[in-house]
Order: sequence, then C-alpha cells, then structure tokens
Amino acid sequence: MSDVKLSEVEDIKAASRHLRGTIAEGLVDPLTGAIAAPDTQLSKFHGIYQQDDRDIRSERKRQKLEPAYSFMIRARIPGGLLTTAQWLGLDRIATEHANQTIRLTTRQAIQYHGVLKRKLKQTVAEINQATLDTIAACGDVNRNVMSPPLPSLSSVHREVQHYAEALSEHLMPKSRAYHEIWLDGEKVESSKAEVEPIYGDTYLPRKFKAAFVIPPQNDVDVFTQDLGLITIVKDGKVAGFNVSVGGGMGMTHGETDTFPRLGDVLGFIRPESLNAVAEAVVTTQRDFGDRTNRKHARLKYTIEDRGVDWFRAEVERRSGVEFAAAEKYSLVANGDVYGWQQDDVGSWHYGLFVESGRVGDVGERRLLTGLRAIAGRHDTEFRLTPNQNLIISKVSAANKDAINALLVQYGIENSVHASPLRLNSMACVAFPTCGLAMAESERYLPTLIDKLDASLQQLGLGKEPITIRMTGCPNGCARPYVAEIGLVGKGPGRYTVFLGAGFAGERLGAPYLDNANEEGIQDALTPLFANYAADRTDGERFGDFLIRSRAVREVSAGRHIHDG
Repeated sequence: MSDVKLSEVEDIKAASRHLRGTIAEGLVDPLTGAIAAPDTQLSKFHGIYQQDDRDIRSERKRQKLEPAYSFMIRARIPGGLLTTAQWLGLDRIATEHANQTIRLTTRQAIQYHGVLKRKLKQTVAEINQATLDTIAACGDVNRNVMSPPLPSLSSVHREVQHYAEALSEHLMPKSRAYHEIWLDGEKVESSKAEVEPIYGDTYLPRKFKAAFVIPPQNDVDVFTQDLGLITIVKDGKVAGFNVSVGGGMGMTHGETDTFPRLGDVLGFIRPESLNAVAEAVVTTQRDFGDRTNRKHARLKYTIEDRGVDWFRAEVERRSGVEFAAAEKYSLVANGDVYGWQQDDVGSWHYGLFVESGRVGDVGERRLLTGLRAIAGRHDTEFRLTPNQNLIISKVSAANKDAINALLVQYGIENSVHASPLRLNSMACVAFPTCGLAMAESERYLPTLIDKLDASLQQLGLGKEPITIRMTGCPNGCARPYVAEIGLVGKGPGRYTVFLGAGFAGERLGAPYLDNANEEGIQDALTPLFANYAADRTDGERFGDFLIRSRAVREVSAGRHIHDG
C-alpha cells in the first residue's frame, strides 16, 4: 500500500492534527477574505464551505481584485427538530451575519450564505449559543442524520426521532478541534493524544449519509443514503429496521464509471443492534473505501466493486450482529405532506411549502418575518423536512386559528403559491455561490415550473402530483435522479433531462435528453404530458407511465444508467 498514490485530500487530513490545520491562524489574517487552500478542506468538517460570488467573479478579476469570498455555514440538526427559541436564534444570526435568509437543506438542516471571514467565528459561536452546532455538517464523516417529520406524528415517529439523535451522537467525531477553534475551548496539549475510535486519523474516504424512514412515506429518499434504516412497526411499536446500504446520488458528466446508485437491503435488525451495525458499516467503508480517487470513494462504489454479500458478511463480523431476513414494507411517495394534520395526542401540525428551501422576504411572501412572528408568539416546534420544507408542529387546538391568521397575514399559506408540480419540486443553490455549479438551479426552477404548469393545466393535469428536481451540477444535492423529472446542469442554460424515476423514490430515472435548453425541455415534455393525459391508467404515476409506455427505458441498477 505504500506505493499507492492517495488523493491530495487524504494528505491534508493526515497532516491536519485531527482537523485543526491552520484554520485558527487563517481567521485572523487581515490580508485576504479567504483561508488557506488546505484549510478549505478541513473547514468542511466544521460545517463550513468557502465560496465566492460567481456573478461578479470576472469583474473582480478584471479589476485585479481577489474573488468576493464569503462562507456558507451549515448547522447540524438531527431529524430537523427545532424549538421556536432555537429558530429565533437562527433567524437573528441570518439577519445580523448572513444574507438575511435561511436556507433549508435536503438533509433537514439549515445553512447560511454570505458570512464574511471576519464574522465567521462569532457566527459559529452564536449558533452554539442557540444550543445547536455545526460539527460534522460537512466533510468526510457521517453528516446530519435524517428522520421522518410527518405531520401526523405518533409515538413511533417520536421514538425514531430519538434513535436519529442517538445515532448522530454515536457517529460524531471526537476531535476537540472544533471547540478549540470556534468556541475558545481548552486546547489539547497534543493532538496525538486524541483518538478517533470510529474514524481513525484520516476519517472516511468521502462523505457518509444516514437516514431513517417510516413506511409508507419515503420522504427521506431512504435508498439514496449510504445507510438507510427502514422502520418496521409491529403492534404500534418499533420492532426494528431493515438496513439499506450503498445509496448515493453523485456522478460526473461524461465519466461512465460514475453513476447514482440506490441502496441494497442487507436484512433486518433489532433496535438494540442499531449503533453496532451502523458503526460497522462506517468502519468497513473507512477501511475499504477508495482513498486514491475521490470520484470513486463513496460507499456505493465499495459495495459495487466488492459485492453486497461480501459487505453483509463484513458488517456482521465487525458488529457481532447477524441480519435476519428483511421484513415486508411498502412505500408510496417521496414528497412531503402539506397543510394541517392532527397527531395521536391531539396536537396539530402545518406542513408549509418553502420554495427551494429559501426562507426570506420576497414581495408579499414574507416568509422570514412570518415565521419569526409565529415563533415569537407561540410555543410550538419547527420541523425541517427532507424536501426543503417546514412543519409548524405541536400546535394546540386553541392556537390553530391564530397561526392560520399569521400565515395569511404574511402571505405564506400554501394555497396561494403552490401547484402540485411546485409542491413536489426541489432545487439546489447553484449560482451564484456554489463553486461546482454549471447551470442555474434555485434561481431558475420556479420560472420553468410556471411554464410547465401552463402545459399541464391545458392538458387537464393541473392537479396531478409529479416530482421535479433540478441541480446545477451532477453531484445531485437535490436528489434529481429519483425525481420523475430530473434536470441536471451541464452548462449555462443547459441540462441533462432524466425521466422515469419512481414517485416513491424506489427507481432511478434514465437520461432522456442531453444538453437541453428551456425550449428543448418544453418540447420534450409537452408531448409526453399529452400522452400521459390520454393513455394513463387510473392512479398511474407519470414516471410509471413513461416506463410502461416505453417512452423511457427502465434503469434496473445505477451502473446501467449510461446504457442505451
């Protein structure tokens, strides 16, 4: 192994003194708005990405100025559960230190954009003062653990939330670097004395994502996760979990050895085995994942290369847990449930649509101010969803009408803004801040949906739910490969169109049209919509229709997505 050339990031991690690097020194360097290049890799483990405004990058270069650097900060929120006090703290930080918006992520977390380096340490400290943190929100570790936030909460949902929080803590890095750098914690005399019992000195080869799902709703897109935990309920209680491994969305245009992949189910485990099995999955990837090529470093490629049976046996050996046969379950949809729902103890929950997850004040839709008013006047909870939306949760019957009035007052009730297509949409941030973006996403998808909605209305499909997701690059942050219509940025104004995924997130879409502009997208979709309106069977979903009618080929496994 000594002759194997590791990726540059592996060398950075190895020399980092457990994620310290020179981050602390870079924060006080007044000569640049950036931090050192190696530290940009390490800062991800602390929940921070360095970015710059790409809208003005060329003009800055022409004026011989460095890029307009700023930072994105992502908070870790297991299961997306927030008190209203925490939300108000996050709101204040967005207003005082970021760009006056809160971005809800596809992992039930929040992120800030536009934080300047001179405010970076203070912002992270204030997130911690709000009883949250940004540890392991990014980087080559387990990231935010997801849990179903369904409005019709039950004792099962509450129990699974606790499992998500416990798993997040169990898989947390143990380095004290975060507390030293950002919170002025006591410094460890020698980082060599620190031990990372799960991750080791160089952590994982790439990022790792874990999520719980409670059938029949697949709101977390469980098969896109490195580790998926499918809750099996018997007699109203959590009996255990079917364990899925090896999901992942990213790929690279033009490189057919990269592809999105859906996870494989290893079998069933009891709740008491959860942490041991999860740790074994992580350490197996730690020891066998590819550290030479980051495009081939996710768990999905480890399993693809070595096989599911080998992986199952290795996890069983490490955990001491033998998988039982998988239990039966069914999934019906991978979107959110909107509007008012009542739970098993009489509380109410309002599923609120947040387009592309952007919480701000835009025209008459004053989302940031409206949520501030609700959080400030009512002792509820906010639950962030896996689809970039928000649930106003634990509302008493006495307060329901008052909250309804605030939704109307601030112009944020769902009925005013959202068609079924829009309600089932997601978009990544893309331009102007994401350094990987090849095309627009968040800023463009709403406009495209306006035009597609017009076609659907003309064909009598205006009330038909269809999932549509857009990303500015093929990394797949908005999980476009499991949307019935997936649009993946390839260049300015150009997208690869994927069609035919399952409405429940159980099937990948197939590439249908490459390098398409808006006109090409509309020209391709309009006749497919027309055929769907004319020939669908009762209850048939758009993606299923495209497969049945052979308009699109079915992708049986991720490695076949480039076939044909």
